[in-house]
Amino acid sequence: MRIASLVPSATEIVAELGLTGELVAVTHECDHPPGIAALPQLTRSVIEPGLSAAEIDARVLEVTGRGEALYELDEAKLAELEVELIVTQALCAVCAVSYDDVRAVAERLPSRPDVLSLDPTRLDEVFEDVVRVADAVGRREHGEHVRDVLAGRVASVERPADRPRMLALEWLDPPYLAGHWVPEMISAAGATPLGLEPGERSRTATWDELRGLEPEIVVVMPCGLYVDEATAEARANGDRLRSLGAAAIFAVDAAASFSRPGPRLADGVELLAAIARGGAGDVAGGDGLGCRDLSAELAAGARA
Repeated sequence: MRIASLVPSATEIVAELGLTGELVAVTHECDHPPGIAALPQLTRSVIEPGLSAAEIDARVLEVTGRGEALYELDEAKLAELEVELIVTQALCAVCAVSYDDVRAVAERLPSRPDVLSLDPTRLDEVFEDVVRVADAVGRREHGEHVRDVLAGRVASVERPADRPRMLALEWLDPPYLAGHWVPEMISAAGATPLGLEPGERSRTATWDELRGLEPEIVVVMPCGLYVDEATAEARANGDRLRSLGAAAIFAVDAAASFSRPGPRLADGVELLAAIARGGAGDVAGGDGLGCRDLSAELAAGARA
């Protein structure tokens, strides 16, 4: 089957199922597994590069406020590739091409592809989407096996003896509480999620509200950013993060293990569990885990 993926998490699911040979096109943001970006790319963002976090937030609100799309889809290339299945999402307008636009394009294509939308809000729904993709290509049993392996990894993580209070932030300027599957990931890692319940949508907060949550651990996971970019954002907001009073502050690779609802969320749970068990001691040299411990650095900045 000729598959086109219009969201990075779907690309990663297809790859986890061993179906990269059937993947004929991806998005401009798809970068995992290695080599996948060499496939034809079907999308581009209308948000110009090089903006600050606050500028990105303002630009997104401006564009969506006008009722315009944040992404453009190459319909001509889709037609040329004769795709049979398009995997997309309708959960977040900021994350991918509009679902309605995808449906409209699919109906115009000569190949009349099926459209599968993946819209999980909970961790088990993310893993169940693996089965849905597998079922769409006639490999349901294999999808169930992959789902069970991922769920087994989450169930078997080594958790801390206590349940430290953990605050996850998916943006810093303005601050956003990380929602959807992230609170559940924190609970699965043996910590207590703050600010949102599992399945709740991410939302903005004030720094005063965040201070009132009294976190023991803060995890900075800016949506779609990698660990170096997350580290830069944390450092730029060092005073605000220090004001939260947490004993530990980490920047993590959100793009790999938190913001994309795909198989690597299991990696994210394992990473959060390592952080919850002992902070820097458990994830020393954490760049290899997609994590950087900023606790001592930001504390030193406060004393300087």
